Amino acid sequence: MNLFSTFRVAVLALLLNKMRSFLTVLGIIIGVGSVIAMVAIGEGAKAEVQRAFDKMGTNLLVIRSGSAQTSGVRGGAGSQPTLLWTDVDAIRKETLYVTKVAPSLRQSVQILGEGKNWTTSAEGTTPEYFEIRNWTFQYGGPFNEQDVTTKAKVAVLGGTVVDNLFGNGADAVGSTVRINNVPFEVIGVLARKGQAATGQDADDVVMVPAGTFAAKVQGGLRQYLGGSIYVGAATPDDTRRAQAEITQLLRARHKLRDDEPDDFTVSSLAEAASARQEGTETMTRLLAGIALVSLLVGGIGIMNIMLVSVTERTREIGLRMAIGARPGDILIQFVIEAVVLASVGGLLGVALGFGVATYLSSEFGWATKIDPQIVALALGSSALVGIGFGLYPAHKASRLDPIQALRYE
Repeated sequence: MNLFSTFRVAVLALLLNKMRSFLTVLGIIIGVGSVIAMVAIGEGAKAEVQRAFDKMGTNLLVIRSGSAQTSGVRGGAGSQPTLLWTDVDAIRKETLYVTKVAPSLRQSVQILGEGKNWTTSAEGTTPEYFEIRNWTFQYGGPFNEQDVTTKAKVAVLGGTVVDNLFGNGADAVGSTVRINNVPFEVIGVLARKGQAATGQDADDVVMVPAGTFAAKVQGGLRQYLGGSIYVGAATPDDTRRAQAEITQLLRARHKLRDDEPDDFTVSSLAEAASARQEGTETMTRLLAGIALVSLLVGGIGIMNIMLVSVTERTREIGLRMAIGARPGDILIQFVIEAVVLASVGGLLGVALGFGVATYLSSEFGWATKIDPQIVALALGSSALVGIGFGLYPAHKASRLDPIQALRYE
């Protein structure tokens, strides 16, 4: 018998017991479907984490002041002003791996416009901030360096502020708003970023030039910078090098001894994103591992039913051997039956996985991402399960004695 004939005989033998064949591959279907669905959910979660951090800006470093300490009680980061305005210029001029630097001063304010009011977060910064954060504009544009120098009373609004003052999606450019009762002209409306990686509404913000913020909103701290410094590294690979470079520069500028701790913190969003993705990957592996157990159980089911099939078809095997079938032909026939069972189960499992992932995405809004490599791996695994668990029954069938097999009742 050639391979095609052997394959045809194997398929016909399986079709004779359709229900039994389906129940046999059910474990494979569930196993493969679970692997596809679980990995799709995990990959979707990783992609969502990456998108959330991308919204905050690529290659981003945030420098905050140190913590105050009173009677042994330490405040959080930023509770003690230690960063200087001159630190901003020094980082820009004296570092190799930094391309953009911008201060960020924040305070909660009451903003009024069109007869409505809203409590939001005001942020004083420079034009480079929008480039560091990859923040584009829906209407208008950013303020410029001259606005910062002259302390111009101009403002850029986030989408949430616009919605609450002017109506959903309104073009507020040219309007006047009052921040802490000081009038500002709106020159830009930011494109929406949605929820930030920290869980806050990134669009609930109003931005003004840093000089204007210090003079009209917060009040200056003279040479100290009452906020944070946002830094953009040249490339993602340079983020860690830029972090070390900034730390060394600020320690030297703040005249800290070797035994003194830093009076500032330099945090990297890339590290936070990596940590979250590692956690997601661990959960994905755990879920995929649990799903693979179903695949293993399905393989045991195939081996069990193939052993039953060998027993039921003992006389058939004997007859085939009597008319010239070699042990290898019998072996190949039963291995093919096991592989066909597992492969069909794998294909149905992929369809099930796609269906579950699509349902979860549409019904619950879960992010899913199906990786073609995982699909190929799942199909390959199911075929290997068929070979691995079908080999023993096939070997047992090929070792039967033709005379004893023909006499089997």
